[in-house]
Formats: sequence, C-alpha cells, structure tokens
Amino acid sequence: MNDKKIFLQDIKENENLKTSLMIMKRLYKDGDKYLCILSDKSGQIKAKLPTNKKIETGLVINIDCKKNKILDVSNFKTVLNYNIQDYLPTSSKPIEDIMNEIETISQQCITSEEGQKLNDYFFKDDEFLKKFKQSIGGIAMHHNYIGGLAEHTLNVMYLTKVFCERYDCRRIEIAVLSAKLHDIGKIYELDYSGPFKYTLQGELEGHIVIGIQLIDRALNNINYSFSEDFVRRIKGCIVQHHGKVEYGSPKATNMEESFILNYADTVDAVMNKITKLKKNTDYNNWSDYDKAIDTKLYL
Repeated sequence: MNDKKIFLQDIKENENLKTSLMIMKRLYKDGDKYLCILSDKSGQIKAKLPTNKKIETGLVINIDCKKNKILDVSNFKTVLNYNIQDYLPTSSKPIEDIMNEIETISQQCITSEEGQKLNDYFFKDDEFLKKFKQSIGGIAMHHNYIGGLAEHTLNVMYLTKVFCERYDCRRIEIAVLSAKLHDIGKIYELDYSGPFKYTLQGELEGHIVIGIQLIDRALNNINYSFSEDFVRRIKGCIVQHHGKVEYGSPKATNMEESFILNYADTVDAVMNKITKLKKNTDYNNWSDYDKAIDTKLYL
C-alpha cells in the first residue's frame, strides 16, 4: 500500500510539491488542461491537469510541481494501492473534542423531558453517531471535509445560544435543539466515502426533507407524548433554517427561533469560507474570488 507521508499542509507556497493527491472534482476544460480540485486529508487545492491523461474523480495521482494557488501539472502517475483516509479532507479539530463541546451546550440548554428524549433518540444511538461524526457539511459550499457536519453543528449551536441570550429569546431550548438537529439529513444526503458527492436520496429530496423524515420517525418511535407546540416549532425551525424559499427552505422564516437559527447557520457557513480563503492568502493581499460569498477579500 502507498505510504503517504507528505501532505498539502506540509508544503509552503512556491516550494516543490511532490506527493499524491485525489481528484475530488473536475471543473471545466481550459485549453489543453482540465481545471480540477485535488485533495488529501489536510486540505484541497485547484490544479490544471493535462487533457491527454485519464481524469476521473476518485483517481489518486502522484504529482511533482511547484505549489501555487493553482497547480500547473504537466504529467502525473496513477496510484493504485492507497489508504483512502489519507485523501479525504478532514477537520483540523479532533472529533471527540467537538462532540464534547456539543454535549456541554446540550446539557446547558436542553433541559425539558421532551427535549432530552428527542435529543437522546439521535445522540445516544451508536449508528447515528458514527455517521454524524464522519459526515461532511457540504460538497462545496462550506465545511466540506470529514467531521465538517459535527463542526458546523457545534458552531451553529454556540451562535444560537449566544443570540438567544443576547436577545432574550423566549424559547432557547427549541432554538438550540433545532440547531443541533437542523442538518441531520445530511448524513443521508451526502456520500462522504470519497470522493464527496450527493446520494440519490440527496439529489431527489435534499437534507431538509430528509431531516423532517428523521424527526417524524423519531417521534413515532419514542414512547412519549410530545406537546404539539414542541413538535411544530422543532419541525418549523428545520424547515425554515435556510431563511427564504429561494435559498432552499420550503417555508420562509416566521418564528423568532427560526430567524436566530438561520442567522447562526449563515454566519458559520460564511466564516468557514473566509477561514479557508485566509489559509490560501498572504497578509495584505487579495484572495481568489469565491462564488459562495460572491466576492474576493482583501486579507
């Protein structure tokens, strides 16, 4: 098996980059090259690969070139025997540290019997937890790395708690529990076994619809009489968390707690994009244009 020892994060800008990377995505043809996204567990980088070679997502290749914002690769060799975990971008934060922080906020804010029962249905289930810890936050938009869903969930819970306390939200438990559950549908929407892509269920239904299905299944399986207000508000927050219909929410925000959740979700998604741009941009320089935030940044 190929023993990968050198990762993207180990190599500085303009230094020689001699390592193996996975083709995560082929973007478009640019002259006699394909613009692609390459990755290993430490991060991702754009690269131009020759069109006279086999270019397929999931292919692991050995390359030798100078590291720049966009690699210009004239030749490469395919790697056949490798450990796929070396090539899937992974959160820089230890997953158990993330889960411990999630638990701390949960204990502080999810205190009612019905809140704890719905929380425990998911977060005391070993199979669900295994998927949740591995899942990504997205394919390209934000937190697109192993552990990204858990990291995003923690950040949205934290921001939701701060916003609720700052603005005296009437239902902090509903808001924080909804923040914890808002993206659980992504564990079935996204394929994170590498390279990252949408599942068929994800393509047809999307994570909001899948999330509501998971909530309904939980409510049917838990031997407890949940209040109608609790159920309506939890499901309403998940349905509305993208804010507007044109942004993917089946219903626009119309509750205090769903507004808070939407803002927390948006802030974390945008700041995750900015964090990634900072990693690839020197001080007092312009970043690349980023489609998700529709601008370049002076950093």
